Amino acid sequence: MTRKPRPGPRGDREKSNLGLRLIDGLEEKLSQCQRALEAVNSRLHGAELSPEARRSLEREKNSLMNKASNYEKELKLLRQENRKNMLLSVAIFVLLSLVYTYWTM
Repeated sequence: MTRKPRPGPRGDREKSNLGLRLIDGLEEKLSQCQRALEAVNSRLHGAELSPEARRSLEREKNSLMNKASNYEKELKLLRQENRKNMLLSVAIFVLLSLVYTYWTM
């Protein structure tokens, strides 16, 4: 039986940290992909390879480059969304501060 998150401050914090966890996870995947790409490049340039092995490494390199490109695009979108949410939070805070100031005067 799985527990559902409780509404309230703790649940809100978990939601706000979700974007950060997604970004961290994608950054880690991108880092692993880049390390694998470096390893493939070093194998390609390091030793004499048969045409079959070279083609296989080239395919792997292309696949890793596509993955890295997709991760970078997704990271860019998540960061933009995170930025928009932060600006919205600041705008709401300023608005509430103005209303509070007006109300208490």
